[in-house]
Amino acid sequence: MSQFHVSLGQKAQFAKTVSESDVYLFAGITGDLAPNHVNKAYMEKSSYGRLQAHGALIIGYMSAASSIVTATARDGDETPVSLGYDRIRIVGPVFFGDTVTVDYEIDTIDAERRRATGAIRVTNQDGELVAVATHILKWVPNTKH
Repeated sequence: MSQFHVSLGQKAQFAKTVSESDVYLFAGITGDLAPNHVNKAYMEKSSYGRLQAHGALIIGYMSAASSIVTATARDGDETPVSLGYDRIRIVGPVFFGDTVTVDYEIDTIDAERRRATGAIRVTNQDGELVAVATHILKWVPNTKH
């Protein structure tokens, strides 16, 4: 494989404890005030028994890991940008106080198309898988040097 901005198998990790304020701030910013996230009495009646974080917030943490993996790939004639996430699955709940760890690994590189993909796995503090996704990165030319 010719040289590219990232390499196959390159990894990054991002970990964060999800706080009540994270979820409420995210709810306010996005307008997603679904009771699953902000109505304790409602969720206490559910089989989950408590409030949970937004799946989209967890995707935001995936983006943080992406920024880490591309941090050294920002110098030069191109800038990495996200083309989005494929095959996103929220496979388990994330509750207030859970610590999530995002493991990000570059698993494909297409130098001709200036793209790479990252395989993402998100686990909680007990090692339980809570989310997965494939992230698509593209490098675009810089117009000013």
